Amino acid sequence: MKIKALFTYTFEKEKMNKLEDLGYEIIKGKERALEYTDELKDVEMLVTYNAFESLDIGKMKNLKWIQLISDGINQVPKEKVEEGNIILTNNSDSYSIPIAEWIISAILDIFKQSYSFYKNKEKKLWKLNSSLRELYKSTVGIVGTGSIAVETAKRLKGFGVETLGLNTSGRQVDYFDKCYSNNEIEIMLKQCDVVICLLPLTKGTFHFIGEKEFAAMKDGVTFINASRGEVVDEEKLIQNITNKKIAAAALDVFEKEPLDYENPLWSFDNVIITPHNSWVSQNKDKRLYELIYNNMLKYKRSEKLNNIVSVKKGY
Repeated sequence: MKIKALFTYTFEKEKMNKLEDLGYEIIKGKERALEYTDELKDVEMLVTYNAFESLDIGKMKNLKWIQLISDGINQVPKEKVEEGNIILTNNSDSYSIPIAEWIISAILDIFKQSYSFYKNKEKKLWKLNSSLRELYKSTVGIVGTGSIAVETAKRLKGFGVETLGLNTSGRQVDYFDKCYSNNEIEIMLKQCDVVICLLPLTKGTFHFIGEKEFAAMKDGVTFINASRGEVVDEEKLIQNITNKKIAAAALDVFEKEPLDYENPLWSFDNVIITPHNSWVSQNKDKRLYELIYNNMLKYKRSEKLNNIVSVKKGY
């Protein structure tokens, strides 16, 4: 008997056929308009970004596994997942490489003052800039040591930097020279020329980077956020850019998205802004498909799935 799977995100016909050949009956639904019907009563698997606004998964009594196409899980009705003892898997690995590359690019743009040359080009202005810096021998601190952080630390190795990490317990992680626990954050931040925020958004990480943390950073630090906007106190971030505690920043995420037209962050020449865009690449769908295919194969064989998320922890 085939396993019923509900997809609100689909691939080309040939790839969907290969998923069905694993022993699944695939039902397709529109993400924002999907409601429970009797057709869904035997569905065991749900592949979606956010069908939860219209679909009540509490009515899906046979649902055993949700595969998200996103990294974050904030859109998921966590109580219903826990009540139904539903396995939750995310899509962190598909985005880790492009986000890590965006981070490296942003740091280099800041150190090499790329934005000043772009402006000069528009004006056809030939002007030497003597304020360029080397990344070599810098100390880079990454707040969070998940898959994106690991891919970032791996790429930083080629630049001859010291890479520090911060996680809950201070456990050591590959590609990091040293890791600190959350209660040692100020010790870590004081050493860093560049601080990168890569924490998931949970109850415990809201405004994790705030006044005290900015105060602990070096004067003239470079600050990068490619995680979630709410992890950083944006008001304090703006204050520390204004008073030049932060020499430059690269931000892909914000407390409110889209970023308000009147937000002061738009006006800083030393702040790179991208519209929650760092995850995009030509390979993202290929990686997502491989993850889903392998997990569907594992599920069919009753094997442990990849990318299982703890609903209680939020990651």
